[in-house]
Amino acid sequence: MAISIVMPALEMAQETGKLISWLKKEGESVAKGEPLLEIETDKAVMEIESPGDGVLAGIKVQAGTEVPVGRTIAWLVRPGEVPPADEVAMESGRKTTAAAVPAASAISTAASANQPASPTQSVTQSATQDVKVSPKARRLATERAVDLADVRGSGAGGEILASDILAAAESKAGASPATVDSGSPISRLMAERTTQSWTTVPHFFVVREVDAGALNEARQKLGPEIEKSRGVKLTHTDLLVALVARVLLKHSRMNASWTREGVRTNAEINIGLAMAVDDGVVAPVIHHAHKAELGEIAVQRRDLAERARGGKLRPADIAGGTFTVSNLGMFGVDAFTAIVIPPQAAILAVGRIADRVVPVDGRPGVRPMMTLTLSSDHRVVDGARAAEFLRDLTEAIGSPQQWLG
Repeated sequence: MAISIVMPALEMAQETGKLISWLKKEGESVAKGEPLLEIETDKAVMEIESPGDGVLAGIKVQAGTEVPVGRTIAWLVRPGEVPPADEVAMESGRKTTAAAVPAASAISTAASANQPASPTQSVTQSATQDVKVSPKARRLATERAVDLADVRGSGAGGEILASDILAAAESKAGASPATVDSGSPISRLMAERTTQSWTTVPHFFVVREVDAGALNEARQKLGPEIEKSRGVKLTHTDLLVALVARVLLKHSRMNASWTREGVRTNAEINIGLAMAVDDGVVAPVIHHAHKAELGEIAVQRRDLAERARGGKLRPADIAGGTFTVSNLGMFGVDAFTAIVIPPQAAILAVGRIADRVVPVDGRPGVRPMMTLTLSSDHRVVDGARAAEFLRDLTEAIGSPQQWLG
């Protein structure tokens, strides 16, 4: 029996999803759980796994098409089985019966989903169909109006990469009058949500300078062992995630969420990590961070960062965050304030570690200092609770190995 592949709902209130690419060709065998297609939502580009075993058939939607949630976009069938023919095809948001759309017309319509039909479209498709194009590069080409036929790929075998598209777009911008960049769905969503948070969440900020000497020592001592056993370099962010998660065990209100019914205390401690990507900022989540060993946190942070940069974040990667850490220290930033990510109650902004003259045992001394700025939702947290949290976090940073066990 044929298995219907539908446009999934990956977020609450999601109405549509954009098909970025098929990872399998029609007629190829697919195993359950194997990556099948890439979908772009308002938050990220995500790989969707196959719901079962079978042969991919009856593809109704081509890359670049916006599809309503729940709509059948293809089928998984048994070898020799014909996919159902009475389902409606979906092209550029319009319904047509499968029989009413000739194959050539369907391809042309899908290719022109976001631009007027033109005689050159089919030529461009033909010229580039034998050239490999990474999913992210294809998405960027569409967003920035770059003709793939004019791009020479720098990847293996001439594959066109995202960097090639960005270079082509920059070159094109330099040779033409200034234009307005409407941004990608991710960047537009970031703009909307930060505006909503800033204008609806009653923010307040608590700042504290922290001696990071013990944090540096912990990284130097524990780093080589973790790199040897886990194959990943330990960062200050890894240490901070582990310490924040453990301190949150003592401060459940900081790990709470604001809802219509009031304050909801979260049973899990899931730390989001603000990460910059080409078209905005995402905050993938390290789940159960308070239970995870330091090496495990480092591995998860590395894997999430790689998937975020490659546009490969999965739905589970960005779901369930209860507190966020944003570290700009690697960019040389001394201090900054961050905007709370609803429904979370707080976000910690971390500046760089720099030598400063401070009192040491009653005398001037030079110590590696770091500025922490805690942004909180005043509906959930008051000033005293925020200050107590920062006090305990400062204590943990001063003796990290005691807190990490």
